[in-house]
Amino acid sequence: MIRIGILGDIGSGKSFVAKSFDYPVFNADNEVGKLYKKNRKIFIKLNKALPNYITQFPIKKQEITKTILANKNNLKKIINIVHPEVRKQMNIFLKKNKKSKLVILDIPLMLEKRINRKKDILIFVQSKRTEIFKKLKKRKNFNSKIINKFKKIQLPLDYKKKKSKFIIKNDFTNRFIKKQIKYILKQIH
Repeated sequence: MIRIGILGDIGSGKSFVAKSFDYPVFNADNEVGKLYKKNRKIFIKLNKALPNYITQFPIKKQEITKTILANKNNLKKIINIVHPEVRKQMNIFLKKNKKSKLVILDIPLMLEKRINRKKDILIFVQSKRTEIFKKLKKRKNFNSKIINKFKKIQLPLDYKKKKSKFIIKNDFTNRFIKKQIKYILKQIH
């Protein structure tokens, strides 16, 4: 099984690119959302670590946002509790898809949390900052302060780009992305 890791800036279109491969995708952000809604153990751990902030199950996104903005250490606490569970879910996903020729890993903190393996093929999604900002502003829970907090805990984009075997230039059009993916798939098969 070939593991492809998708890297890039927040809002650069990583998930869009990941889905465009037409192979099984593990999307860490979606998993985190499920954990907040359905995993009582995660709630109990977060409530214990952050009793003044995380008070109700299921955990609402607004509650997480307020928690992160209230104190600079809260984001790290949340990540340290949530990430091991995300990793478990990824391992379940990998087992479930072990017969697949290829799997796509859309994990924002892939390099930061050392989830990638040496053999993984890393692809960097590059987008214009103006386009990224336009897309981010359209998101339902857009908050520039939250985005900046997440950017501070991420490795520099130049580093991620250097670590990547391929770069996909995302102009946010389906046809252009498909063309680049086709080229990459030819190179790795």
